Amino acid sequence: MATKNAKGGAKSAGAKTGKAGGGATASKKSSASGGQRGSVSTLPTEAEPKASIGKPRLQRHYEETVRPRLAKEFGLKNPNQVPRIVKVVLNVGLGEASKTPRLVEVAVEELAQVTGQRAVITKAKKAIANFGLRAGMPVGCAVTLRGARMYEFLDRFISISIPRIRDFRGLPTKSFDGRGNYTFGVKEQMIFPEIDFDKVEQVHGMDITLVTTAGRDDLAMALLREFGWPFRGETPLAVRVA
Repeated sequence: MATKNAKGGAKSAGAKTGKAGGGATASKKSSASGGQRGSVSTLPTEAEPKASIGKPRLQRHYEETVRPRLAKEFGLKNPNQVPRIVKVVLNVGLGEASKTPRLVEVAVEELAQVTGQRAVITKAKKAIANFGLRAGMPVGCAVTLRGARMYEFLDRFISISIPRIRDFRGLPTKSFDGRGNYTFGVKEQMIFPEIDFDKVEQVHGMDITLVTTAGRDDLAMALLREFGWPFRGETPLAVRVA
């Protein structure tokens, strides 16, 4: 009887351990499957995209430094009176587009590379016989930037593109329109690092317009100075954001 009880006890113990082992393996499988099905990312923090996190550097500089400095300098008590940049417009005009329509397609692709936004093809509003131009024919392209994409473009343009201009002596100070908007021209699109030299079919320039809410030229000039705008005959301010 003792031997039977011993064997029975061994069998029951073995059955219990088998069940326990099966439960452990089942829990491992469930935990593994749950880990795969879970929504928690296993990527390290450095591998996650950071472009959509936070605000652009130039926008934080405006909110933290430029806005209070302009309000104190010009005595603006209402925060809505402090000027800001509303949009940036890049316009490319191609006189030979009527003869070679491919130039417009190439310019659209180049503007998309520079700004990160697809350009709109501009068309002639009226016919001009001397230039062989008819109404509705493509004559160029344009891009309008707002928000974070606008600040990112301005940051790259001020810190990277402008130093690549040959024989650069500063941007003009008399390019304001009397209402706080600033327009200047660029002779070559190759100053932008996004453009590949080997793929450029024709060198062309563009007009860049900065539209502000200043309403006055002196206030708009002070706004651009705070952004580190390199005016002719002046030393631009350094933009430092922690």
